[in-house]
Amino acid sequence: MPEKAHSDEGLTAEARPATKEDAAILAKLVNMAGDGLPLYLWTKLAEDGEDPWEVGRQRAQREEGSFSYRNAVVLEHGKVIACLIGYPIVPSLPDPDTPAMFVPFNMLEALAVGSWYVNVMATLPEARARGYGSRLLAMADTIAEATGCTGTSLIVSDANTTARHLYESVGYRAIAAEPMVKEGWAGEGENWVLMVKP
Repeated sequence: MPEKAHSDEGLTAEARPATKEDAAILAKLVNMAGDGLPLYLWTKLAEDGEDPWEVGRQRAQREEGSFSYRNAVVLEHGKVIACLIGYPIVPSLPDPDTPAMFVPFNMLEALAVGSWYVNVMATLPEARARGYGSRLLAMADTIAEATGCTGTSLIVSDANTTARHLYESVGYRAIAAEPMVKEGWAGEGENWVLMVKP
């Protein structure tokens, strides 16, 4: 039986595993959560004349990799309105070929090995302030427990105070930060902050 939740406006949203058919909305939600950083990266990856959004959709349709529909759960109310993408952080050796922008993420993730990493949590603007974010974070806790992880973790911009307040309200605490490497990305903030919930 699909899980149901009631918002303060009486709406219900059904949770289900994402499918390849959700690739376009997953790309949109991922870019929203990443403050435009994903689209910036997809633009760099796009071949001549290729739509960067198509790069994002193709990445969402992959069978493996961190940004894959296989790692995603969506909330649906007539249409997909929110998503959660995550996976367990396992020990890994530093890769000398890692692009500079990703090095701060890798350094912070290394401090949260064993946790279930909330890579993306996003809700469409028209569906916000209805408790879906808290619900997705509770689902992350459930998945972490079911998969034997030591808790949950996430990385957020120090400028995203709204998200940080939400995370703190459900038990996350900031434990480390690394300076952002922006290159040509114009996102707000100076540091990426690692938050964990045991």
